[in-house]
Amino acid sequence: MGSVSLKIGDGTARFRRATICSSAVNLLMLLSVVATNIFALYAFTNPSAANQSHHHKNISLISEQVTLILREIASSQKKLAKMEKELLGYESIDLSRPNIASELKMFLQPHSLPLGKDSRTGITEMVASVGHSCEKSVDLLTQYMSYKVSGPCPDDWSLAQKLILRGCEPLPRRRCFAKSIPKVGLYPFPVSLWKPISDKVVSWSGLGCKSFECVNTKKSTRECAGCLDLASGNENQKFVKAKGKNDFVLDDVLALGGGGIRIGFDIGGGSGTFAARMAEKNVTVITSTLNIDAPFNEFIAARGLFPLFLSLDHRFPFYDNVFDIIRASSGLDVVGKPEKLEFLMFDVDRILRAGGLLWVDNFYCATEEKKKTLTRLIERFGYKKLKWVAGEKPDAYGSGKPEVYLSAVLQKPLRV
Repeated sequence: MGSVSLKIGDGTARFRRATICSSAVNLLMLLSVVATNIFALYAFTNPSAANQSHHHKNISLISEQVTLILREIASSQKKLAKMEKELLGYESIDLSRPNIASELKMFLQPHSLPLGKDSRTGITEMVASVGHSCEKSVDLLTQYMSYKVSGPCPDDWSLAQKLILRGCEPLPRRRCFAKSIPKVGLYPFPVSLWKPISDKVVSWSGLGCKSFECVNTKKSTRECAGCLDLASGNENQKFVKAKGKNDFVLDDVLALGGGGIRIGFDIGGGSGTFAARMAEKNVTVITSTLNIDAPFNEFIAARGLFPLFLSLDHRFPFYDNVFDIIRASSGLDVVGKPEKLEFLMFDVDRILRAGGLLWVDNFYCATEEKKKTLTRLIERFGYKKLKWVAGEKPDAYGSGKPEVYLSAVLQKPLRV
């Protein structure tokens, strides 16, 4: 095939021209290869009768093995896909169950993107944002999703609240029209902050009481004993006059913030009185609450304030470091393991800006251990204690037995 020489003297490489002998050898080798391939092709396509059966058996066996391997690969891929979806929560509810509402099936099924794969996120389909805990309440969820499409929604807000309290949130959207209530007799802002709310502007369905007079005669919670009575109750004195050493005056708390308080969040804020007092200071406050034994959300809205229908098991729908002040009373007393309180506190810390204030307002310490748990947890975050009072107050239910409460104003540190 010729030879190659490298002449080092002048620094250049030169190739010798191929000779007639080498060309003949090359041609002979090429013919050999072609002939070998032709004979191999003939032998494969035209086997003798003796070998034909043997070849067919081998090919059949190989085909079966390949088929089995492909089936195993397909099965493994399906299992991996299923595991991935279960981990991501895409298929946390078994839609093959009997008596599942058709609307629920339609909502939970993945829907392919109309233009295929999204280049930014990499997703190819949209899935329903329904919590994993809904799997434990499928019967209630099916009841919630049973309705006439484009018709009036069933009067079942209390059913939705049951699902929320069981951790099934966010709920599926429904294709029905919510019941409308005429909001007649609402006052303009800021007069609305302290005017009594009419019984007719709220929904009483699913509640034991059917009027605010009935609600105010009951002591449903420690924080809201008569808190819906804006006319003759003690609500208009809160945050203005201190009844005990655990009750902090609003002006004193705001002074600790150095004048940088503009927006706030009230966790479990009852009737919204904290937000009302802050509104008088030109500070915007969002109040999170549920309708436990009373129409708190509609009551707060009727005062011209911002209610948020939210359980504390839900991640707060706010970005990081946005609030100047967060107030929480016994709403921090989440039921369950201490880890639940820890999760909640980390989320509170997430949405509170550095230098912002966390006001723990009359947290009921049912036991000494609960007080220690909260104290240790607060110390883990490294907050500066601007004010800290632990003292006894008379039982809110009128038993005469003193109860221990913790009140504190804490400042979030700057972490780098």
